[in-house]
Amino acid sequence: MPSPDIAPRLSPELRAAIYHFSVFGTNGAISVYFGIWLVNRGIGPDEIGIINAAPVLLMLALNVFVGRIADRASDWRGVIIALSLIAGAVPVGLFFVSGFWGILLIWTLCIMPAFALVPIIDAATLRMTERRGTDFSTVRAWGTVGFMVASIAAGPILGWLGDAAFVPLFVALALGRALLAFQLPRFRTERAATAVVRAGATRLGQVVKPWFVLTLLGLGILYSTHGALGAFGALQWSRQGIPEGLIGPLIGTMAAAEAAMMFVWKRLNLKVSARNLIIFACLVAAARWTAMAFLPPIWVLFALQMLHSITFAVGYLGGIYFIANWTSEEIAAEAQGFSFVLQQGMSVVALIGFGWFYGAIGQWAWAVLGLYSAVGALLVLVSLRLRPPSPRPIGQDQRAVADPAP
Repeated sequence: MPSPDIAPRLSPELRAAIYHFSVFGTNGAISVYFGIWLVNRGIGPDEIGIINAAPVLLMLALNVFVGRIADRASDWRGVIIALSLIAGAVPVGLFFVSGFWGILLIWTLCIMPAFALVPIIDAATLRMTERRGTDFSTVRAWGTVGFMVASIAAGPILGWLGDAAFVPLFVALALGRALLAFQLPRFRTERAATAVVRAGATRLGQVVKPWFVLTLLGLGILYSTHGALGAFGALQWSRQGIPEGLIGPLIGTMAAAEAAMMFVWKRLNLKVSARNLIIFACLVAAARWTAMAFLPPIWVLFALQMLHSITFAVGYLGGIYFIANWTSEEIAAEAQGFSFVLQQGMSVVALIGFGWFYGAIGQWAWAVLGLYSAVGALLVLVSLRLRPPSPRPIGQDQRAVADPAP
C-alpha cells in the first residue's frame, strides 16, 4: 500500500476535498453526454433504462457488504483506493464494446465500485472531521463544486471534439479519480484535542429498528424525488417552452445553491435535531415539486431551483448526522451504506412511479411527487414519536447522543 503521506503539506481536509471533487466531477461529466452516446450507438430507450438501472439494482444487494468490509479494515482509505482503482481501470473496456450486452457489462462494472465508494468516503470524512474538530460540510461541498464544474465544462468539450471524445474523457476522469485516492489521509489516525467522538451502536442490528428505518425511508423518499427531477426536469421545462439556453443555467443554479449551503453550514449553528432537519427538507420539497405542477414562469423556476439548498443539502446533512449520531465508528461505512441502499431502492420506485404518472396526467405528476415528499416527512415524524431525540441506550455499554444539533 502506498504511503498515506504523499501530500504531507496538505491538510487531511483539503486532501479529502480534492478527492470528493474528483468523485463527483466524474459523475457530472458522464451525466451530460452518456445518454446521447448510447443513442449514437443504436441503443434504444428501454435498453438505456436497463443499462442505467443494472448497477443500481446490483448495489442494493452488495453495498452493505462492501461497507462492512471497509469498517473491518485498519482504515477506510485502503478500501476506497481499491474501489477507485477498479472504477478507474474498467472504463477502458468501453473502447472495445459497442452493442447492448457489451456496454451493459462494462458500464455495470464501471459504476458499481464508483457507487460503493460514495457512502464509505462520506462516513470516513465525517468521522475524521469530527475527530479533528473541523467541518465535514465544507469538505463535502467541494464534491458538489466538482459536479457543477465538470457538467458545465463537459458539454462544450464534447461539442467541440465530438462523440468520439466521450469515452477518452470518461477514462481520463476515472483514472484521475483513482490516482487522487492515493493522496487521501489515514482517516482513523488523525486526532485533535477538540475532537467529538460519538458512541453508538457497534452492530447494525442494534439500530435497525422501526424508528431508525423509518427515518432512513423518509430520507430515501426525499432523495428519490431529486432523481425524478434529474430524469424529467429538463423534459418538463422544454415542454413548458423554456428556451434550451436557460435549462443549463437552471441546473447550474441548483448545484450552486447546494454548494453554498454546505459552505455556510457550520456558520449557521442550527439548534435543531437531525430528524427535524430532514422533516423540514421534506416539507420544502413538497412545496417545491407541487409548485412545478403549475408551470411557473422562468424567474419562479430559478427561485425553486435555489430551494435545492434546503431540499437536498439540508436533507443530506441531516441524514449523515442522524446516522453518525446513533452509530459508532465500527459500523460507520456499513450504516451509511445501508442508508444508501434504501435511497437507491426508493429512487427506483420514484422513477418508475413518476414516469407512469407523468405519462398519465402530465405536469400534475409533480403534485404527486410533492405528496410523496410529504409522506417522507410523516415517516420521520413517526420516528420521532417512537424515539425522541434524547440520550438513550443503544447496545451494551453504549450510549449515543440522539440527534444533536448538527
